[in-house]
Amino acid sequence: MTTDDHRWTDDIDSRLSAVLDADASGWLGDARVAVAESPATIRARFPAVSRKVGRGPLDPAADPDDPFVATVDDGARALLIASLPAADRPVELPELYRHGDTREKRGALRSLDLLAAEPGGLDGPMRPVARDLVDDAMRTNDTRLVAAALGTAGVAVLDDEALAQAVLKCVFVGVDIDRIPGLHDRVTPELSRMMADFVHERIAAGRDVPAQVWPVIDAHPPTDRLAAIEAELDQAEARRADAARRALALRG
Repeated sequence: MTTDDHRWTDDIDSRLSAVLDADASGWLGDARVAVAESPATIRARFPAVSRKVGRGPLDPAADPDDPFVATVDDGARALLIASLPAADRPVELPELYRHGDTREKRGALRSLDLLAAEPGGLDGPMRPVARDLVDDAMRTNDTRLVAAALGTAGVAVLDDEALAQAVLKCVFVGVDIDRIPGLHDRVTPELSRMMADFVHERIAAGRDVPAQVWPVIDAHPPTDRLAAIEAELDQAEARRADAARRALALRG
């Protein structure tokens, strides 16, 4: 994982100031004050963020097609949510997510990292709210929502079983699991087994596997699954044997 992936909230005010023009900065500043004073006003301000501040990467040098890269409107929406009084967040955040388009949902998910950085930010009633948002995002096939859900805060609210399912979802939809913060400290024997089964299924279909699965598998090597994968090298069906060779070559 790159530093920017999971520390994008560091000095977020200064980073936004560096990329917003005067009109956009003024609008965001006014919106934050309004939300702090009258929380319900976020319902009108939140959908307008992209139009008011822009949609490009927060880091102008970043790849705009990278689903893990935070955008300017992600940052602005996260700040708006953080401007809500703490007591209003468990009510307003689920509604903003539920009624939002994809960019609004992603901004709501990104806000979890910012809220988690505050003392007690995702404790109490906020924890189940955060978990519900992450769970919903993981039911989609939108790689930008999946990546936004699996920030530091999103990973932290998932138990081991849910995280294992999230990792499996990532490899199916093509999200780089190396970018999931702290994943390799959370790998369980069950997750290693699931990844090995995934590799075997792909080989049986003659398909390639991402190299990122191997450190997860080798964290708790499932001997029987690995033996089954290696046995594919002797398959009479050439496409399976070739797929096995390609997969095992990535293991190193």
